[in-house]
Amino acid sequence: MSRGGLHHIELYVSNLKKSLAFWGWFLEELGYKPYQQWDQGASWKIEHTYIVFVQTEETYLDVPYHRRRTGLNHLAFYANSPQDVDDMTYKLMKKGVPILYRDQHPFAGGQNHYAVYFEDPDRIKVEFVADGKE
Repeated sequence: MSRGGLHHIELYVSNLKKSLAFWGWFLEELGYKPYQQWDQGASWKIEHTYIVFVQTEETYLDVPYHRRRTGLNHLAFYANSPQDVDDMTYKLMKKGVPILYRDQHPFAGGQNHYAVYFEDPDRIKVEFVADGKE
């Protein structure tokens, strides 16, 4: 743990059951382990960082999430290699998860940025990248 490192991310979701099925599978593929669970949420942890998913209260479900509005645009996770990205792309497609920017895949982020982009059930964009550059 280092100063400034990410402690956790908390996402409110419109349908907890759908989100937990989607994120649980993906995060466990990346090596995260189930961490906490309660009636209205759950989390997964890897090393010192965890990601929390909480059911949005019905009062606040009237305006759906959109990544182009102010707030979170996307979450990006490191892949080990381009082959890791390719393997994940295949798994996502097999699960019926739409791949974004198919006409530019896997270089939608640029020539030196090998990644797959997709969306969670609330249309939060997720990126799995093996660019190897900072």
